[in-house]
Amino acid sequence: MPVTKRGADKPRRIVISLGGLTSSSMLSHQLELIHAVAPELLHAIDVNAEVILTHGNGPQIHMAQRAFAVASTEDPTVPPIDLPECGAMTQGYIGYHLQQTLAAEMHKAGKHWHVATVITQIEVDADDPSFGNPTKAIGPRLTKRQADSLMEQDASFKFVKDGEGYRRVVASPRPRRIVESESILNLLDNDFVVIACGGGGIPVVRDSDDLGCYVGVPAVIEKDAAAGLLGDDCDADEFIFLTDVDGAAVNWGKEGQRFLGDITVPEIHAYMKAGEFGSGTMEPKVRAALRFLEQRPDRVVRIGNVRNAAAVVRGEAGTCIHY
Repeated sequence: MPVTKRGADKPRRIVISLGGLTSSSMLSHQLELIHAVAPELLHAIDVNAEVILTHGNGPQIHMAQRAFAVASTEDPTVPPIDLPECGAMTQGYIGYHLQQTLAAEMHKAGKHWHVATVITQIEVDADDPSFGNPTKAIGPRLTKRQADSLMEQDASFKFVKDGEGYRRVVASPRPRRIVESESILNLLDNDFVVIACGGGGIPVVRDSDDLGCYVGVPAVIEKDAAAGLLGDDCDADEFIFLTDVDGAAVNWGKEGQRFLGDITVPEIHAYMKAGEFGSGTMEPKVRAALRFLEQRPDRVVRIGNVRNAAAVVRGEAGTCIHY
């Protein structure tokens, strides 16, 4: 459903994608990271804006799947849990950590805001080409015997050789629509900071028996693409990537490495075409940024270090991409 455009008197709406906070599956380490940046993040939120936070969950998905797999081998009554349920679990507990930590910082600062996590489903096309050619590697490296055993148990599982072992591969379909977008908008209208689309959201398709219902599918949506869709579906004005680096850079890791400051869409397109961002973590962010900006030329995208979040949000640090 298209989102109604907001009036000129409305506060700006910002999507903040948190990177680096969920780089470890260890709960204690994750909490340490969140506690370390929460004051800076609160300063970033403390603007005349409506804020939506999103985050990754790769290591946490791995941990949850592995835990259930180990438990199921020891106790047959414990079933293995696949990606949709693991996605829901990790969205929930990462959101809980963010909610609790941010609420504590708000209390210290005398802020009377609310924070809520929305377990988010994202609709994808059942005939997306990636389902016929899964390439997204997930989970641990297994022996050939372990991989063969899992494929015998579930014919839908596919594995590819990865170094000395084998890893499961799943589809990475294009996100089409955020199922809970109206719930997110209602929370924003009632002064909530909203945490949504964690880890790229839970991929779902329309139930062929009841088109009003959805069914989860074992796939992984690229989290930066999901964050960009979140910005579109919620009619955001700004899209901010907070990462563990100081911005987008050219000559990354080479002599002459240079972080980009203020840059236009044609300029960043040229760098992309020249292969400056490779295929690592920055390239998906730049692609998502360009799609977001193409929808509305008055929008802005910022990329910067999560530990300097407030300055990035204010436009005093990081990379700023615009028309």
